[in-house]
Amino acid sequence: MLSQGVGYAAIALGHIAAAGGKPVLVKEIAEAASIPAPYLAKIVHMLAKRGLLATQRGVGGGVTLAKPATEISLYDLCEALDDVVVQPRCMLGTAECSDARACPAHKFWTAHRNKTLDFLRSTYVADIAAFEARRRWSKPADGPGATSLNILPS
Repeated sequence: MLSQGVGYAAIALGHIAAAGGKPVLVKEIAEAASIPAPYLAKIVHMLAKRGLLATQRGVGGGVTLAKPATEISLYDLCEALDDVVVQPRCMLGTAECSDARACPAHKFWTAHRNKTLDFLRSTYVADIAAFEARRRWSKPADGPGATSLNILPS
């Protein structure tokens, strides 16, 4: 399971990608995604330091992706935020666990971890942005007599 910080980062970058290159304020992302603004600001700062986001202060400023959404994977977010899922370590916590000196869970954990890493490396911010766009378009409209545009597949 990914950390809360990586989850928030993925949601935020999906929101930024959906803006089509226009700067987005951290406050706007936080409100739209129900993420605590101070926590999101820290995440944005870390991602900017790692070269995944670009920030611009002042009027017309905000946050943009530093590279295309098709080139930023969930693995990149995990690495940038030092998520434990990408750090090689024993599931049972033994210091001497390795292929040569395996703990009882090593074989099973290694296979599961490799599948998880493959998923993280092959899932991109663009995928998250596309999912979010589908979700937004498929929501039922509010109010009396309102209609919904349910045109995109879930």
